[in-house]
Amino acid sequence: MHSHGHGHDHSHGAGEEDYTSRPHPEHVVLDIGEDIGALIIHTGAGMLGMEVEISATGQDDQRSHKDILERQIGGSPAYTAVFDKVREGTYTLWVDDVARERDVLVSGGAIGELRWTDDS
Repeated sequence: MHSHGHGHDHSHGAGEEDYTSRPHPEHVVLDIGEDIGALIIHTGAGMLGMEVEISATGQDDQRSHKDILERQIGGSPAYTAVFDKVREGTYTLWVDDVARERDVLVSGGAIGELRWTDDS
């Protein structure tokens, strides 16, 4: 178990390194509608395996996270974090306990997408 310095601890199961480093050909199914949306973050290969956290605006201490995983889009590798079942509103995205982006809008019934370069 380890702490991220912001009020929650969690453990990762055995084999997590294999989980984040291997390609993920599985389909992603998003449950969206009414006031629930999703957010996909596209990155470069340099962020593979990194953890991205999300918190509702003004609730910086209440975060959940997803890993940047390798997936396939149109037959090419794509490096993404997929946040599903996100309640409509604005959010802060965190990397290494630093706010990378604030006031990210998630709309109900929609899929929002962000594109990050490894160095921005």
